[in-house]
Formats: sequence, C-alpha cells, structure tokens
Amino acid sequence: MKINERERIKTLKDLLEYSSEKYASKMMNAFVGGAPVSYGEFGEQVKSLRKDLISLGIGYGDKVAIYTHNTPKYSVIYFAIVSMGAIAVPLLPDFSSTELENILNHSESKALFVTKRLKSKVDAINLPELKLRFDVDTFSVYENRNEANVAKGAEKEVLPDDVASIVYTSGTTGKSKGVVLTHHNLIEQVKMTMKIQPVDENSVFLSILPLPHAYEGSLGFLLPVFGGSSVFYLEKPPTPAILLPAVKKIQPTHILTVPLISEKIYKNNVLAQFNKNVITRYLYKTIVGRKILHRIAGKKLYKMFGGRLVFFGVGGAKLDYYTERFLYEAKFPYAIGYGLTETAPLLSAALSHNVKPGSAGFKLEEVDMKINDVNDCGIGELWVKSPSLMKGYYKEPELTDAVMSDGWFKTGDLVKVNSSGRIFIKGRLKNVILTASGENIYPEDIESLINNFRFVQESLVVEQKGKLVAMVKINYDELESQYNKLKEELQNKIEENYRELEKRVEELKQEIQSYVNSKVNRFSQISAVVVLPFASDFEKTSTMKIKRYLYG
Repeated sequence: MKINERERIKTLKDLLEYSSEKYASKMMNAFVGGAPVSYGEFGEQVKSLRKDLISLGIGYGDKVAIYTHNTPKYSVIYFAIVSMGAIAVPLLPDFSSTELENILNHSESKALFVTKRLKSKVDAINLPELKLRFDVDTFSVYENRNEANVAKGAEKEVLPDDVASIVYTSGTTGKSKGVVLTHHNLIEQVKMTMKIQPVDENSVFLSILPLPHAYEGSLGFLLPVFGGSSVFYLEKPPTPAILLPAVKKIQPTHILTVPLISEKIYKNNVLAQFNKNVITRYLYKTIVGRKILHRIAGKKLYKMFGGRLVFFGVGGAKLDYYTERFLYEAKFPYAIGYGLTETAPLLSAALSHNVKPGSAGFKLEEVDMKINDVNDCGIGELWVKSPSLMKGYYKEPELTDAVMSDGWFKTGDLVKVNSSGRIFIKGRLKNVILTASGENIYPEDIESLINNFRFVQESLVVEQKGKLVAMVKINYDELESQYNKLKEELQNKIEENYRELEKRVEELKQEIQSYVNSKVNRFSQISAVVVLPFASDFEKTSTMKIKRYLYG
C-alpha cells in the first residue's frame, strides 16, 4: 500500500471513497454472529442513503442526529451524512429525554435517525425544528414534516475545514456542550493514531463503547475504516455473560475500554481469586509472589479474551494504579491514552512496550503541549495545540473563548511531566480542593487509595463544611462472602444478617478512614466515610466517570 494514497485523504468523503474501493471485498462490520457487510456493500449503501437524504431536502450544512446503540448501520448513516457535507450529531444512548430535547433543539437538527429501542424517548419531546425521523434499521422515514414539494438538498464539494460533526459531551459538570469537529480534525486524528498503532485488513475490533463518544468514534470506528479492518458489535450490553462468548468466537485483536471495565475484572475476578485461598493471599502480600500470581492470571486473562489481542486500549478516565500494576506485571497487552472530546480525542499514549503505571504516556508527535501556572510540585494545567483541536463549542462563543488562549486549548487537567516526557495526570483543575491554609488537595489521588481497599467498589471524595468526606459504594456481595453466607441462608435470616452486615459496614468505614489517613498528608485526611445505600450507585457519564456535580 502506497503512503501517498492515504496522504490524499483529506475529508471523510475521501476516506469513504478510498476504503470502499480499496477494501471492497473485505468484511467491514457485523454483529457478533450476524451477517457480515463488506466495504464494497457499505459504499453502495452509503450512496443509496445519501441519495435518499438529498431527495428529502437534506443538504450541505444541515444537521442530522443519530440516536442508537452500537450497530453496523451507524457507519452507513454517519458516512451518508458527512460525505454530502451535512453535519452528523451523534447522541449517546444514555442521554435523558431532557438532554435530548436540549441537544436536538440547540443543534438545530433537521433530521433524526433513531432505533426502535429508543424511539419512545424522542417521540415524547418537543422538537419544532425536526422535519424528518428515520428508522435506524431500515433507513425508512416514519415521520415527514416537510412541505409536500420540498426542494432537493443542496450539494457542494466537501472541504477539509467543513464541519463534519458536533459531538455533545455528557460531562461530569452537568451541561452538555457541542464540540464542533471538522473533517480535517477527524482525518488528522486518525492519521496521528495510525502512526503509533497501525491497523490493517487483518485487524479485528470488538466495539463495546458507545460510538457517539469521541474515543470510540475516532479510534474504534474511523481508524478501522482507514485501515480496512473488521469491526464486530454486540447486540446487548457487554456483561460477562455476553462478552466472554463474543471474544471466544471472534478472537479480537483490538478492544477499546474504559477504566471501570479493567477495574472490575481485576477486583471481581483476579483479586477475589487470590483472596479466596490462604496460601495465595499470603503470597500476594510479597512482591515476588504478587508478580508471579499476576503473570499467571495475565496468561489466563489473555486466553479468555481470545488469545489474539495486540491492543487493549484504556481511556476516557484515569486508570486505578493497582489495576494498572496488575496489567503491567501480567504483561497484558494494554495501552493507555489521554485526550478530550475537544481534541477528537487522543493527545498522548503509551503502548504495551512503553507503558508505566500511573502515566498517561507520551504526547503524540504532532501535538504541542505546555504546562501553565506550575506550582512548587511541578504540577500545572495542561495547554495543547493539535491538528485535531475543535473549531469551538457550537453557538457558545464565550465558552469557547474561556478555554482558548492564542491558539492554545486549556484542557482543565492538572499534569506533571517528568524528564523523559512522560505525562502524569493529577486530576481536574475544577476538582482541586483548596484548604484554608492554601494547600491543594487532589481528590482523585485519595479515591485511588480508597478504591484499592477490599470491599470498596468505587468512591468519591468531596468537601463538606471545610472537611473532606469520602462517599463509598460497598461491594456487598464480596463483604457478605467473608462470612461464608449462602443466599438461601440470607433469605432465612434476613434481620439477623442485615444487623451483622450493618455492623460490618460500620467497622469497614472506620478501617477505610484509618487506612487512608495513614497514607496521606495531614491536609488530605478524611473526616468521615459515607456509604451509599444498598443497591444504590453513583450516576455516571457514558465513559463511566462519576458526575461529580451531583455530589458536591
């Protein structure tokens, strides 16, 4: 394959034409166990749908929203929209009706593709600008509010600086912002990623994260199209019962995940197994024993994932240190990446040959970085310039100006960079807690300590009345198993077991507080531990980050 062929790709329309011709007979995507679609068939489907959209009045610059769970149909819809110069507005499946109404109206979306599973959410809201509603699976129109003799959509040459997509974030701050990404942004992001993690016709992706998210959208969707790779989708959420048979069947080479998935595997499978046996529990407390056990577990995990993995990407949030230590010592082929929706998203990465626990890797070659307002510990806010940096926030000039300074994008992330160029993310600038004596406290560091505590599933550290409080979700199943109680016994002795569990939870709260306070400086000591009610959970974003604004 000649390099200059790919260098000529400047827009997503170019990418469509290149890949549908270059890999015409190669499988593009399918549901696991479903009928495969070739790149050639994909190209023809895009042309047909694009023609239909134009005939229905959709044209250059119009916004078209896509609201669906992951499906092979998404790729056809997305490329039909962007290849005519219209603008794709991908919507996360977990958006609430209120968020949907705000986003669809704010984006001025003229048409919407929606799956049957999500149709009731949008049918119940007020969308005055929406003229057309399509069924995702059939591409058929189920509502047309256009005038009878609507003119055909305007056709125009697609240029690199044209807007390709508006991606609405589902952030931890509550308000969704529309990130405006051009064809140039997305193509350059794919080319940058291709340099550090090449993919080709032999690469097989398993897609388990939402396609509307920038992370999956660029690295798990556009990158495979660029390389002629195959992508498989799950028809149901990636629970162990669904995921394990899928990886066994397709034996993927590439999977993109978020930290919570890796952390659950480590805590619920690996660590739980070590703690079951007295001998392994003792060995695990020694450095040599831990490394041996990690290596054994890593081989089993690799086999469990199909035995062909070369890339297990972890991004979207910071990975827990102890989970990463396991992946590292297990020699599991994981990779760490860092980026934001505003940068489409990747800015830095470390692959399996150069990862280091706790680090977000090294900046990509084309990215410029600088640390602003560095404190005595060498920590400051990361500012970046990148070919994949957004044009701005849609219809939000003040918000855009607030994060841009002379071409630099203020990420809002606090980082430290060592002498070899490794980047270490310390937390979000807005999450830093400033004490009365002027000390900076990074809650993410304290949460990492708490999350490593046995029986803790996840945590959130907040400030209340000048004191630090740790909110904790307990793994009640694991806690109960310590007493070797069976479910039948729990049902027969509900009150007795409830009192016993309640007592153990109170003891655990004290243990967590003592443990954390023995590991942190006096400014970061927690004053109280609050346990979430049984069966309750923290509300999260699509990348499984806790929505902090709800608990502050």
